[in-house]
Amino acid sequence: MTRAQLDKQPHEVASMFDDVAANYDLTNDVISLGQARLWRKAVARAVDARPGQKVLDLAAGTATSSLPFAATGAYTVPCDFSLGMLREGKKRHSWLPLTAGDATRLPFRDDVFDTVTISFGLRNVHDTDAALRELYRVTKPGGKVVICEFSRPTWTPFRTVYMEYLMRALPPVARTVSSNPDAYVYLAESIREWPDQPALAALLRKAGWEKTAWRNLTGGVVALHRGFKTQG
Repeated sequence: MTRAQLDKQPHEVASMFDDVAANYDLTNDVISLGQARLWRKAVARAVDARPGQKVLDLAAGTATSSLPFAATGAYTVPCDFSLGMLREGKKRHSWLPLTAGDATRLPFRDDVFDTVTISFGLRNVHDTDAALRELYRVTKPGGKVVICEFSRPTWTPFRTVYMEYLMRALPPVARTVSSNPDAYVYLAESIREWPDQPALAALLRKAGWEKTAWRNLTGGVVALHRGFKTQG
């Protein structure tokens, strides 16, 4: 899959994730060299869900990412536009209110959630600006957004090695554990094309989020961004 194919329509991306749903969590653990679970723990700490709060977990896939929020007693809504992912998630976590939804047209009212979060999914949204505006819309005044996404390693020698791993080693590894390795070639390309940490923070501010900041994980392989909605 080439860079020319990165400009996918939403139904194409949804279909791609439908194909990898069954082994998605396993594949992520393998290709991230075990780091994915540590990143999820960092997201849970940043979200800091509390009993009685409402949390939207966008691009939740099979809802594995939603479990730490729900475990705190927060009302957690896993949302994804891949029906294959949602079906797999429903098999595993039937008690969660898994919801089908497009990030650029969320099926929720204004000012509903205390926290909105998305992990490793914003890259795959067709219109990033529209998704950030929608997340802002459905967040309560005073609420926050937490975004976990692949980013740019801060140490130049490591960044070079990392990019080589993405393009050369990741696809063969994915072939051993994934039913659709081409999906992971696409993901590798999308990581290379994604904005760096300051650029994503700027997109957050453009969408209305304030007090934006980020924290690098694994040397910048992944970054946690946050922002707050103005109090009403």
